[in-house]
Amino acid sequence: MRLGTAKLGSATSQLLQGLGLERRDVSAAALAALERLSAERDALAEKLAAAEALADRDSLSPVFNRRAFLRELHRTMSEVERYKSSAAVLYVDLDGFKALNDSYGHAAGDAVLRQVGMLLLDSVRESDVVGRLGGDEFGIILNRASAEEAHAKATSLNAKVNSAVILHEGMAHRIRASFGVHAIALVEEPETAIARADEAMYADKYARRAQTQAFAGF
Repeated sequence: MRLGTAKLGSATSQLLQGLGLERRDVSAAALAALERLSAERDALAEKLAAAEALADRDSLSPVFNRRAFLRELHRTMSEVERYKSSAAVLYVDLDGFKALNDSYGHAAGDAVLRQVGMLLLDSVRESDVVGRLGGDEFGIILNRASAEEAHAKATSLNAKVNSAVILHEGMAHRIRASFGVHAIALVEEPETAIARADEAMYADKYARRAQTQAFAGF
């Protein structure tokens, strides 16, 4: 069937409409060229979208990398400021991760990071954001969550991570994590919010360590 009488693709039809042209105003050769250009443009757009998605992803786990996480955190803060909504940042640090790497190798450590990333991602809402901030540290943005809801979520996630068993090359690895919560209420820089959640995480880590030492000495 000739292009002059064939059905045009929607992209080509939209292009003609944008140019203020009717189908009858364009020759068959020109229509064929427009069809090819439209297809090439669509294919390029798909490749660009895929490349952008890959650029946002962490190299090991199925979550955002730090750059993308900061971008999403900035977006969340803008929404908090504009709509007076609530949100929170969770900071997650894996306890004893260096010892795991030293004892079982980096491949085992990478497997743990992947599984923890998947566990965190599967345990939050689609509107929330999970990212690896570096090393064995993860961040979570809880959109439209109050401070109380954020603390409850941190407690739930902590139980899930601490009870998880990760298999690598036939060996089971158990991990523990420390969580810090920072409720976003004021206008602040994304890095500041992360730092405050990090401080809360260390306070929780050392409080638990002191409690364990006190119990051991009882």
